[in-house]
Amino acid sequence: MLVIVLENAPLRLRGRLAIWLLEIRAGVYVGNYSPKVRDMLWQQVEAGIEEGNAIMAWRASNEAGFDFCTLGTNRRIPREVDGAKLVSFLPLEPDPDEEDNHEGLA
Repeated sequence: MLVIVLENAPLRLRGRLAIWLLEIRAGVYVGNYSPKVRDMLWQQVEAGIEEGNAIMAWRASNEAGFDFCTLGTNRRIPREVDGAKLVSFLPLEPDPDEEDNHEGLA
């Protein structure tokens, strides 16, 4: 099983993936292909993602039963911990207007 999720991706990339995979929701593609085709599809994503971001997940023979890779800017960052791939979150960027509103409250 192969899953690719795109956010803020150009229409031409979405159309290219729709040739190979079934788009079950906007930007969510599924299929069942060999590692060679999977790598070719990811190369298409890398070449066409522009300012968007993407994640690809597939079945793998590891403890979790799957593996994944990401591309582009997102708060969710893959981290490997003791051989297991997990996801951590980057902190939210502070809102400068919100900080100014709290200065006089202390």
